[in-house]
Amino acid sequence: MTGSDRDLLLSNLLTLVMAVVFDWPIGWLLWPFWIQSVVIGWYARKRMLALRDFSTEGFTANNAPVPETEDGKRSTAAFFALHYGAFHAFYLAFLCMRHLPDGWRDAAILAGCGVSFILSQRRTWAAQHAADLLGRPNLGALMFLPYLRVVPMHLMVFAVDDAAATLPTLLLVIALKTASDLLLDHADRRIAASGAARAAARRAQPPDPPSRDRR
Repeated sequence: MTGSDRDLLLSNLLTLVMAVVFDWPIGWLLWPFWIQSVVIGWYARKRMLALRDFSTEGFTANNAPVPETEDGKRSTAAFFALHYGAFHAFYLAFLCMRHLPDGWRDAAILAGCGVSFILSQRRTWAAQHAADLLGRPNLGALMFLPYLRVVPMHLMVFAVDDAAATLPTLLLVIALKTASDLLLDHADRRIAASGAARAAARRAQPPDPPSRDRR
């Protein structure tokens, strides 16, 4: 088990314990999930901006290839921050209308969940960044990866928003979310590691011998 796995398990276990102890409705689970989504997005943008050597193969914007330049990288990170941020702003408005925190205790609980998710994602980012520096990751793939982590689980939780907060339901939701977190975190790491391995293999290949013109 990696340190990131342990952090994800502890973060989700903390959410489950809080939900049981404080008798949260199912919809209240959206708050820690929203916080985790924001943390994932923050580190995804940071990861894109930290790239040194990257590819944009197959990645276009406004029907034009995204250039493999500093400007191309920064404009992609800015677009991601705008789109991902808008998605979570609407999400936040929904939460405030349906499940507004009540007092300092709720705020302190959510802050604790946020800290646990930051610690988990920071460890994941460090491993991803180290692999990115050794490889040549695709900028477009890095931009879309966070959506694969956050959208399916949130759709499921929205679907059970009005369900009764029984222990079996809470266990099911948290178990599915934890499995999704672990699987996609491992997939993300494998993508970064495989890219680094391919880059290392290319560097290890001997250069082509100089051609000799025959007259």
